[in-house]
Amino acid sequence: MLIAFACLAALVACCGLAWWQWQRFESASGTFQNLGYVLQWPLFGLFPLFMVWRFRRLARQRRDEDPVAPAPQPVSTVDAVKPAPVEHFDDDEDAELAAYNRMLADLNARDGR
Repeated sequence: MLIAFACLAALVACCGLAWWQWQRFESASGTFQNLGYVLQWPLFGLFPLFMVWRFRRLARQRRDEDPVAPAPQPVSTVDAVKPAPVEHFDDDEDAELAAYNRMLADLNARDGR
């Protein structure tokens, strides 16, 4: 109800501004720019009403398309990955990097299934 009142208030205010621009256009100092504003202000006033209509329509479409969304599959953690055999490296950082890369390859293979 509050949204409808706000849309109506915006429309009334913008029509008042269009009337004011019409008065400016008819005056001796009026230009065609004022006439352009006469045409624009009612459109500005109708825009909030259009947006409310559009949001409600999109919400109804979402509700009708997928009434029950499937539950997301649980993501396996790093602890659930079976440890791969570690090859011998002289540098500890290289061994950790190789183990990490094997774990990523295993996760990628699981994702492909």
